[in-house]
Amino acid sequence: TARLVSEIADFEFIVTSTDKEAFLLEITLIQKHQPYFNIKLKKGTGYPYIKITNERDPQILIVSDVRKDGGYYFGPYPNVYAAQETVNFIQKVYPLRRCHGFQKRPCLYYHMGQCLGACFKTVPVAEYDAQIKRIKSFLNGHVETVKKQLTKRMDQAAADLEFERAAELRDQLNYIEMTVEKQKIISNDNTPRDLFNFYLDKGWLS
Repeated sequence: TARLVSEIADFEFIVTSTDKEAFLLEITLIQKHQPYFNIKLKKGTGYPYIKITNERDPQILIVSDVRKDGGYYFGPYPNVYAAQETVNFIQKVYPLRRCHGFQKRPCLYYHMGQCLGACFKTVPVAEYDAQIKRIKSFLNGHVETVKKQLTKRMDQAAADLEFERAAELRDQLNYIEMTVEKQKIISNDNTPRDLFNFYLDKGWLS
């Protein structure tokens, strides 16, 4: 630490809205600038991403890193369990493909409503596109409708004295909130952007 401090010539700070946002920004900057003294996060975050694969019959998965493969990536998520539970929830509400592909008969997940049926039929691309649009909206923080539905089901379960079920729904709400918390800083979509920055001091703009 003493050596690190001795080599500091200048520093800047960025104000973030939450601790999580600050952590994700730190990861982004370390991987971009590769500072000598930051070792653990240079090659990877150690935290998962949620990925929608770029395939004819896409899947939603938990992965450990981001690749330029045409897939959609969200994260990283410091709470690994919450991310996994959120993926499980999405697979139930907005199913894509959850089986290994065409096998001439419906898979178990299709019968459970968690697979669109690529296991035994050709699923229209438009159907996948519509579902992916819903998932992206969900993971980008547009979850109010889903949260209201879960809250209503939780309250009903409690009223019916189904307390274990109510607790499960409460936990699901918490996992969703932890996972899809909006972040203003980080982006992993590799989209080129033009950024404009300015600094105002004593009436002077630079």
